[in-house]
Amino acid sequence: MEFEKMKEVIANVLNVDPEEITMDTTFTEDLGADSLDLFQIIMGLEDEFDVQIEPEKTENISTVGEAVELLKAAISGK
Repeated sequence: MEFEKMKEVIANVLNVDPEEITMDTTFTEDLGADSLDLFQIIMGLEDEFDVQIEPEKTENISTVGEAVELLKAAISGK
């Protein structure tokens, strides 16, 4: 469920087709996201899931799958 909502947030921020987004999709290479785009995605995820994600944990995220794992950890409070 997190993945489907995440795809919607990413697609809205980057103006891409959600069907193009997989767990292996990279933000910069596949989707052309820059640091501002990634910031907007993280903010959108925080709003959508009502969680706080520590900025330093987002610095090394390169794929959607890594972002899903980070989001799951934030939701579970780890």
